[in-house]
Amino acid sequence: MKSLKTLGLAGAALLIASPALAHPGHGATSGFAAGIVHPFLGTDHLLAMVTVGLWAAHYGTRKGLALPFGFVGGMLAGATTGFFGVGLPGAESVIALSLVLLGAALALKTRLPVMAAAGLTFAAGLFHGHAHAVEASGSALAYVAGFVVATSLLHAAGGLAGWRLAALRLAAPLAGGAVALAGLAMLAG
Repeated sequence: MKSLKTLGLAGAALLIASPALAHPGHGATSGFAAGIVHPFLGTDHLLAMVTVGLWAAHYGTRKGLALPFGFVGGMLAGATTGFFGVGLPGAESVIALSLVLLGAALALKTRLPVMAAAGLTFAAGLFHGHAHAVEASGSALAYVAGFVVATSLLHAAGGLAGWRLAALRLAAPLAGGAVALAGLAMLAG
């Protein structure tokens, strides 16, 4: 029961956070520390990264690692496009849509073939990485290293939470549903 309360409070706190904080105005956009902080300040990034970890936990340790690795790989590809000035049209909408899809996959306890799930997380990571990169200034390499570390920590936190909450049959559907609703709210404006 205590775990369910914690999950509910964390979910409520994340949903109350303003979607306007998703990207602009985080302050410093250069260096390792800025890269570490950025994923924690954007509601969309935070929800996506933790959700990838939660969903990965449903696949078990070995297969589940493909999901966060897919996300980080996509994020690096997206960051590269952003640093080289390649635009991704509709990136903010696709990021919100990624929350809907990832949240729904978690809520419905969807077990796609692992490579399909990793492909979905790669696609989500592509747009999240692009969003990180277009805001960066200064040392791109240090900034990327920072947001890769932060993303990995958020994936690990989600995975650990998924593993610990596995006994609570409603935890994944509730968390996934909340993430999907947050994505819909971001899409709505």
